[in-house]
Amino acid sequence: MLTELAKLIEVLLFLENEPIAMNTFLTLTQEKEEDILLALEEIGTTFTQEGHGLELVETLKTYQLIPTQDLHENLKKAYGKKVDKRLSKAALETLSIIAYAQPVTRSDVENIRGVSSDSIMRLLLEREYIRRIGKKDVPGRPMLYGTSKKFLLEFNLPSISALPKLSDIDRERFLHNEEGLLL
Repeated sequence: MLTELAKLIEVLLFLENEPIAMNTFLTLTQEKEEDILLALEEIGTTFTQEGHGLELVETLKTYQLIPTQDLHENLKKAYGKKVDKRLSKAALETLSIIAYAQPVTRSDVENIRGVSSDSIMRLLLEREYIRRIGKKDVPGRPMLYGTSKKFLLEFNLPSISALPKLSDIDRERFLHNEEGLLL
């Protein structure tokens, strides 16, 4: 059974329906940060151990309740297919470059990809996976891009440092033989 503070925080997470920062919890509960963190841990553990349909996720020091991965297909069926928001291979490649190299200019991305990335970067901006984070201090002052909170939420990452290291990805990719089996 959850403590009173954990129950209150659970309700706040439910009512807000978007990520909540620690400052908001501090203001709404008038409790200490340590107590709030313990209550959040209690909620996360309870949801996981008892097999709830929601899970508590932390992204950039904000907290949110989201449906568990195993329910996504059922929810899609129940609520109908919304606009297809899948990204093309080129868009995923561009997003990966930005995620690993940020802050990065459009020109940097195009140099790495070897092709124009204008429309893809526009799409990623539109879908709010990337954002403008400033201008590079060089002649022409090109725009710098980085990933957004939405990117972290959609890819279930607590922070950008949680991305797999490139060497791990490369190692996994090359550990497969031509039949697709691990060597």
